[in-house]
Amino acid sequence: MMRDPWHPRRLRGYGRHPPQPAWPGGARLALQFVLNVEEGAERSILNGDPESESYLPELAGTRPVTGGRAYSAESLYDYGAAVGLWRILRLFEARHLPLTAFVVGRALELNPEAGAALAEAGHELAGHGYRWIDYRTVDEAVEREHIAHTCRLIEDCSGRPPAGWYTGRTSPNTRRLLVERGGLLYDSDAYDDELPYWLADGRRAHLVIPYTLIHNDIRYVLSPGCGNADAFFALLRDAFELLWQEGESAPRMMSVGLHARFSGHPARAVALARFLDHAGDKGGVWICRRQDIAEHWRRHHPLQPAV
Repeated sequence: MMRDPWHPRRLRGYGRHPPQPAWPGGARLALQFVLNVEEGAERSILNGDPESESYLPELAGTRPVTGGRAYSAESLYDYGAAVGLWRILRLFEARHLPLTAFVVGRALELNPEAGAALAEAGHELAGHGYRWIDYRTVDEAVEREHIAHTCRLIEDCSGRPPAGWYTGRTSPNTRRLLVERGGLLYDSDAYDDELPYWLADGRRAHLVIPYTLIHNDIRYVLSPGCGNADAFFALLRDAFELLWQEGESAPRMMSVGLHARFSGHPARAVALARFLDHAGDKGGVWICRRQDIAEHWRRHHPLQPAV
């Protein structure tokens, strides 16, 4: 099997001697929140797909609808864009906290007000593909254009190109296409560490800031998962406390993944509010954007590509 420099197996990782991150202010923990903005970009007849995405855990027993619209599924996604997103943004605004938005290009086209609000608040807009689909079956040329188009949409919305990227359901080409395009500080299509790390192909270097599917509100709709706000808050709190304790000697990074169609509901938003307050009351925590982590890592832990 040929070695793929952009997708190595990292079974050893940093091993017994991870680097000291030197987070700003001597923080024990870099805490980073991601809001996934996907609503409207899912599989849909309205988006030209042959079927509509109707399978959501809230709609038990349903499957994709071929040849027609899935009105109930659309409505659940619409709630995230129309209501949930604004509730989550208010929670962060009230506490003067930053986040990173993984923004799907089509969602931004359909709801430009959301992108404008994120940019005006100083949140980071990172690329999340042009469609909320599985890119493993997408032609390389189409994926390349999707990346370019999404970067243009984000720049038009925020006044600057994206610093980072997360596709979520990547193709074998995704990271190579991002590296070839250039201009990005990082991507987050990995779940294999609690610190950033570099990849290189002998000529080019690329920074990876791993993401999470564990400290993630997808747990509300998975089984077994978190059946209510108390369970999700406990999940985040326990992870935070352990990482904070370990951070006395080995500081790390904690990511929290959010979706407006999940955490935007009142019965779940309370968990996010409680955790924001819990983390905010603790000293030695750097709450930041992923772009901030990338810029910090590049300054303090640079890797020069081989000539």
